[in-house]
Amino acid sequence: MAESHLLQHLSFLLFLSVLTFAQNETHFIYNGFKGANLHLDGLADIRSNGLLQLTNTSQQQSGHVFYPQPVKLNATRSFSTSFVFAMYPDIEAHGGHGLAFVISSSMNFDHAVPAEYLGLFNTTNNNLQSNHIFAVEFDTVQNAVFGDIDGNHVGIDINSLTSIVSASAAYIDDKEQTNKTLELTSRKAMQVWIDYDGDEKLMNVSIAPLKNSKPTKPLLSTHLNLSSVLLNSMFVGFSGSTGITANEHYLLGWSWSQIGQAQGFNFDVLPPLPKVIKQKRNLETLLIVLIVVFVLLLVLIAGVAYLLRRKMFEEVKEPWENEYSSHRFSFKDLYFATKGFKDSELLGSGGFGKVYKGLLPNTETQVAIKRVSHDSRQGMREFVAEIVSMGRLRHRNLIQLLGYCRRKGELLLVYDYMPNGSLDKVLFRSSDFSCNPSWSQRMNIMKGVASALLYLHEEWEQVVLHRDVKASNVLLDADMNAKLGDFGLARLYDHGSNPRSTNIVGTVGYLAPELSITGKPTPATDVFAFGVFLLEVACGKQPFRLLNFDGEDMILVEWVFDCWKKGDVLQTSDPKLGGYYIDEEMELVLKLGLHCSHPKPEIRPTMRQAVQFLQKDAVLPDVPSDYDLERNGLFDDCWGVSASFPSSFQVSANTFFTDNSIRHHGR
Repeated sequence: MAESHLLQHLSFLLFLSVLTFAQNETHFIYNGFKGANLHLDGLADIRSNGLLQLTNTSQQQSGHVFYPQPVKLNATRSFSTSFVFAMYPDIEAHGGHGLAFVISSSMNFDHAVPAEYLGLFNTTNNNLQSNHIFAVEFDTVQNAVFGDIDGNHVGIDINSLTSIVSASAAYIDDKEQTNKTLELTSRKAMQVWIDYDGDEKLMNVSIAPLKNSKPTKPLLSTHLNLSSVLLNSMFVGFSGSTGITANEHYLLGWSWSQIGQAQGFNFDVLPPLPKVIKQKRNLETLLIVLIVVFVLLLVLIAGVAYLLRRKMFEEVKEPWENEYSSHRFSFKDLYFATKGFKDSELLGSGGFGKVYKGLLPNTETQVAIKRVSHDSRQGMREFVAEIVSMGRLRHRNLIQLLGYCRRKGELLLVYDYMPNGSLDKVLFRSSDFSCNPSWSQRMNIMKGVASALLYLHEEWEQVVLHRDVKASNVLLDADMNAKLGDFGLARLYDHGSNPRSTNIVGTVGYLAPELSITGKPTPATDVFAFGVFLLEVACGKQPFRLLNFDGEDMILVEWVFDCWKKGDVLQTSDPKLGGYYIDEEMELVLKLGLHCSHPKPEIRPTMRQAVQFLQKDAVLPDVPSDYDLERNGLFDDCWGVSASFPSSFQVSANTFFTDNSIRHHGR
């Protein structure tokens, strides 16, 4: 009898052990994660009590946890999983992004971006079928780019953060037969059930408070064919991320099965969540002390200081800007970054306003801050939306637009700081020949600008027309790499659609002749400006200045074409180079400049072709014989229209940055 009792006791202990940690090839369960052998990276960590913390309050970070061995999915791809999670917001009523259950072909997410991309994708691979990623997201930030329905939703994702189907977090109370909302950032544990029937191609997702039974009606139910997404061998796990604000994401338990319903949890052994410590402040006592001791003096000083400070740091902020809060800087931070916009921090000024060098107080990041006058009534909402959209542009040859701030009658734009200034400054404003960029540096600069324009025209999620390509808008970093900047005139539109006609804007000398007829910017008008830019860099002459040769006034493009017809195009090379260049490369650049600046847009190459020509991946043909600017008259038309523009259209970033010396290199 005693032996039987002992055997039952041992069996019960073994049963609890299996419940706490059990796994094999097709199913496993974690009732807490103490001692679990999981693949962790980023912020992910297992606490001593078995609680798995996916993220903490670190900003712009992500964390991942995966079952270490790949699961071998059967032919139907059916699976069932359940997990218990909780979210702790760093700031009340502000979502710090979310977490996602993930089935992925890889556990390597080194190139993934946190914040709105949840540590799964980036701007270049989002929505690529080659990702082979299925996810169920629990998102606490509404992002218009991904079509999020609100800042508290559950969504099913395939290879992209744009959900196939989504719904606000909620569950059906089977007893009361009512729909009850769940606040994902409530700091309370919740259980999730995700079930996929590979035969029926049916995906069900349910969520409910911990210890509630699984709702009879799922929150999300949709037919999905995952055969092209799920490979035979996949990894299962979780990803979480933080942004400007953060959520602490916790996992208490996880169950997985490919042979039926995922096993339920033993709630008694799940690890406890952290306690929320509420600081108790005795405001009444503090107020009494202040009133008794300093009432008159402090009220007077505080009142005056408050009014002055409020007036100094007053900003323009409307309710619609809340969705762009992560891209907005406070005026106070920008004020202190520039030491109060002191003249000692001034980088340049012109018709566009003034540009200051700044050091952001929180991150110690050097930035350039541009102050521009604006009328808040004239399409400001659309303008800010475009600023934020262009702030998502990511390319090694583009100036990064970091964000904006609005204050009274001015707009402040925050950019990366470029220590070597603008290209036109080193080309035209330095009398010291030794400071002029070498031919190899110029080739690298021209290739960089071409690559940036190709990205804007064809490789980003929308088509971006820069509309002001010129040397003064090309900035140079510490290594003399080109960064195309100043997107003040840029326009965005969707791939496959046509841009609308607008007011003719740009800079005299770079405007394509068809603009005077159609008023419609296109990628071809950017290509025209790029062609003029190539001639500008190769010849060391500004395109809008008249050149006098043999008693005849000519503009740069006409002069280069005239020399090409005479078979002596190399005589147009910049004298500051002193002949230190490769003849074949110089001729290639000059001929490509003429091709791109051809008066007929249909004859110009695309930016992809221009890049291929510069990289010598394609053979550049001779300049078309009909390239006769005086005969067809189109270029004169363009100059006639452009000449009537006010000087404010010649907006540039040519005084954003300071000069550094550069060495002269021979051929």
